[in-house]
Amino acid sequence: MSNEARPEVTTAAAEQDSTPVVSLRNVRKVYAGAAGPKTALQDITFDVGRGEFACVVGPSGAGKTTLLRTLAGLAQPTSGQALFEGTPLRSVPPGIGVVFQDYGRSLYPWLTVARNVDLPLRVRGVPRAERADRVAEVLGSVGLADAGRSYPWQLSGGMQQRVAIARSLAYRPDLLLMDEPFASVDAQTRFELEDLILRVRQEFGVTVVFVTHDIDEAVYLADRVIAVSKSPGVVTEIADITLPRPRDQITTKADPAFARYREHLLSLVMNR
Repeated sequence: MSNEARPEVTTAAAEQDSTPVVSLRNVRKVYAGAAGPKTALQDITFDVGRGEFACVVGPSGAGKTTLLRTLAGLAQPTSGQALFEGTPLRSVPPGIGVVFQDYGRSLYPWLTVARNVDLPLRVRGVPRAERADRVAEVLGSVGLADAGRSYPWQLSGGMQQRVAIARSLAYRPDLLLMDEPFASVDAQTRFELEDLILRVRQEFGVTVVFVTHDIDEAVYLADRVIAVSKSPGVVTEIADITLPRPRDQITTKADPAFARYREHLLSLVMNR
């Protein structure tokens, strides 16, 4: 992207706390396969600062989900290090929340919405009164204040994903990891959920790493976009997104800078 075409860049990470919330250091991930070892990630290095919203984009098979699982402590690197608040990740720590694309499988259909949100708090021994306050707080934040007594199967797909987001926010994580969480909903609901996650990110001050195939979504949401190449996944560029906040589905996407970011990132993903 030429200097003329690229919007003015500032370093978002420089404004964050000096200790990154999460870091990857020369991470390589190799899986055993019938045809021999397969490298999913190769020499991945980046930091995500406190309060930052980072999006990861790349083509299918680029290892984006593997990268997110590594950030969560769900997968161990073959070499290199994954660090959460300066400590090597060996498992999922209490300070990390994860929201997956398949919200239907992540919610328990026999529990009410409120009990789904309450469950991780109960497992962690949070007192009952505090649990009730937190459940009410996060359900209100995601627009489901009156849905606590409903069951997930009584809700639309978008509402179910709001429940999954509320559950991850209930125990007040420092880091929220999201793996294509809006891919299974219609376009209008997707726009609503994008605005929702921007609002609750601001309200709760949570750091977000968000994996998506959708370049427009990444540009709309992110402070920085991490572009990953096709397999084996390597970071080809980390782009600062300096579009003004708060963002709006119409005004932001009509900004000429939005189109320039989209064009540049699309060229990276398509390797052009």
